[in-house]
Amino acid sequence: MATAGQVIKCKAAVCWAPKQPLSIEEIEVAPPKAHEVRIKIVATGICGSDEHIIKGEIGDTKYPVILGHEGAGIIESVGEGVTDLKPGDKVIPLFMPQCRKCKCCLNPDTNLCYRKEFGKYNEVLADNTTRFTCKGKPVHNFSNTSTFTEYTVVDEISVVKIKQNAPLDKVCLIGCGFATGYGSAVKIAKMFADYFEDVWIEEHKRLKRII
Repeated sequence: MATAGQVIKCKAAVCWAPKQPLSIEEIEVAPPKAHEVRIKIVATGICGSDEHIIKGEIGDTKYPVILGHEGAGIIESVGEGVTDLKPGDKVIPLFMPQCRKCKCCLNPDTNLCYRKEFGKYNEVLADNTTRFTCKGKPVHNFSNTSTFTEYTVVDEISVVKIKQNAPLDKVCLIGCGFATGYGSAVKIAKMFADYFEDVWIEEHKRLKRII
């Protein structure tokens, strides 16, 4: 795309400090570095975790920060070394990355990748820097994703490609809301009693058709 390799100016909802409302600001989004991708966010949801950050209920959070981790969009450009993704691909950012190499990623019973950011609250990418600036100041990246912005940069392991005909305004919830509920019910509560089984199977089939 024409913007590849350039700094993009766009709008984002910035949380400058705890217990302050989000502020719509013009930000700068730097190009992706090696093993990163820059995404044009088309749709995003809001999660209770975002609200906790806004209220200042998670003490280790660093501000200012761009929140959001239930998003979907289109890859605008990719950094050096990215081979499985390309500009134009529809994707979902992952707040729980998948390096596919650590013990957790290789274990079928968990997805808590060792390289996860969630719970650490460093609010930066894998190289310990951010691609966001606003009013001359760096802005932190929330949980590998930051979807409350028109453009975001994420690590290659924090994004998954989906079907080109997937409705982005619906599949954005898979990033957290749907996955958390489905995983809790099926993996933890083991709710595959006969009463629920047909419902879950049909929903799973429907989701496979759109993503």
